[in-house]
Amino acid sequence: MADLRADFVGIKSPNPFWLASAPPTDKAYNVRRAFEAGWGGVVWKTLGLDPHIVNVNGPRYGVVYGADRRVLGINNIELITDRPLQVNLDEIKAVKRDYPDRAVVVSLMVPCDEESWTGIVPLVEATGADGIELNFGCPHGMSERGMGAAVGQVPEYIEMVTRWCKASTRMPVIVKLTPNITDIRYPARAAVKGGADAVSLINTVSSITSVNLDTFSPEPSIDGKGSHGGFCGPAVKPIALNMVAEIARDPECRGIPVSGIGGVTTWRDAAEFMALGCGNVQVCTAAMTYGFRVVGEMTSGLAQWMDDKGHAEVEAFRGRAVPNVTDWQYLNLNYVAKAKIDQEACIKCGRCYAACEDTSHQAISMSADRVFEVKDDECVACNLCVDVCPVEDCITMERMAPGSVDPRTGKVVEDGYANWTTHPNNPGRVAAE
Repeated sequence: MADLRADFVGIKSPNPFWLASAPPTDKAYNVRRAFEAGWGGVVWKTLGLDPHIVNVNGPRYGVVYGADRRVLGINNIELITDRPLQVNLDEIKAVKRDYPDRAVVVSLMVPCDEESWTGIVPLVEATGADGIELNFGCPHGMSERGMGAAVGQVPEYIEMVTRWCKASTRMPVIVKLTPNITDIRYPARAAVKGGADAVSLINTVSSITSVNLDTFSPEPSIDGKGSHGGFCGPAVKPIALNMVAEIARDPECRGIPVSGIGGVTTWRDAAEFMALGCGNVQVCTAAMTYGFRVVGEMTSGLAQWMDDKGHAEVEAFRGRAVPNVTDWQYLNLNYVAKAKIDQEACIKCGRCYAACEDTSHQAISMSADRVFEVKDDECVACNLCVDVCPVEDCITMERMAPGSVDPRTGKVVEDGYANWTTHPNNPGRVAAE
């Protein structure tokens, strides 16, 4: 059985699956249930100094659904904890005492002044918690008060607050980054300059998920009014993976440990984040949708895949995908592929034909008896047909062998990387020569 134990910036946990700072980690009752279900760690819901945090008493979530009401994303307008600070601190201390083998990290968000940050950090350290996560990502409610994403969008503030916290504690300091920014590398670099032990990303995406067309109010609606919130869940995973990859291959960030967040729902999602360099993953929406015991499927699935692939531990495959992430200009333009349809698997639905004929390159023909075939002389290998086909592996992309003639262009398919350079800033380069 694969060894799932994780050591993230010195914080040990029996597996790399942590619950993210969110409603599921709001109190000891939830966290204890999570640990009993098998979660390797938690990031406690964000603590602050303001005793007057008041959450809405109406709906707090808006949802984007897929087929069969599958939850693709949740829009959350809940603020940081509205429970007294001392109550949270006492519960954190008790939970860590009772579960010494689990990771307990505490999320923090206070006003952007040195006294506030250096005042709360020692209080957390006294609980025996394993580390702190600086919440520079929350896009709603708190950001309007000069906290959360309002700090995370200013690299100078990130560096400044990180330095304050590093000088105030021996605990690892993790900086949680907001995706609501043009280039994620700048806040990540600021965290590195401030001495952060790690970064975590992504926090939620600022969003309005829907509008009620009867009341003309954004959802969730509070007495006829709505507000932007933080969007999370499977729908944000592509955004998260891209931002993780940008940090992983940035020379100024290279080496900074990363905790991956954003739509982790299955073991496969977790493995993808780890392949891009993450030392662990944090989960929220999947737990809120399916309950805490979903972690059992995540751990068993990841272990089975690792066994099948011969990866004895997480470190064996962590970061393996990073060298293969590159800029578009370095892609091999000599690589040529064509779509192939498995006639025995085809159910003759015609989706590939409709998609290609109407919106792509008219590269699929349809006979009178609904036999669909690819026209190699028109196929540009966009693989739209593969994406819309409801039958897995019915349509595949097959590479043309070097030396053959591309019927679309009439050119000989070459091997190698004719447009490849040895640009020093291309981390995905290979020795084509």
